[in-house]
Amino acid sequence: QVQLVESGGGLVQPGGSLRLSCAASGFTFSSYDMSWYRQAPGKERDMVAHMSTVDGSTNYADSVKGRFTISRDNAKNTVYLQMNSLKPEDTAVYYCKARRVRLGGELAYWGQGTQVTVSS
Repeated sequence: QVQLVESGGGLVQPGGSLRLSCAASGFTFSSYDMSWYRQAPGKERDMVAHMSTVDGSTNYADSVKGRFTISRDNAKNTVYLQMNSLKPEDTAVYYCKARRVRLGGELAYWGQGTQVTVSS
């Protein structure tokens, strides 16, 4: 059974830092692109960070560039999101996504989400 389990969320003051982890199991982790998404109440779920399985290239939403860093450890089947200089606008549920292109479309898995709250 496929699982993506996020951890590391919580309450942090503006300007603080958190590191989210996503532990994967049940599929070939190294064959999948990994992404972090976030969704605030009443908002669309938006991608904030992405890392390709092909060459390790990364992409970030403009709102988090220079503050967030995505990384992965294939030996541990884990992807991370280091979040620095956090702002109240970063408050959201953060989701881990695994994605692989295949014949007929894409195969994607989602984690359950972890809450990040930035408040003084």
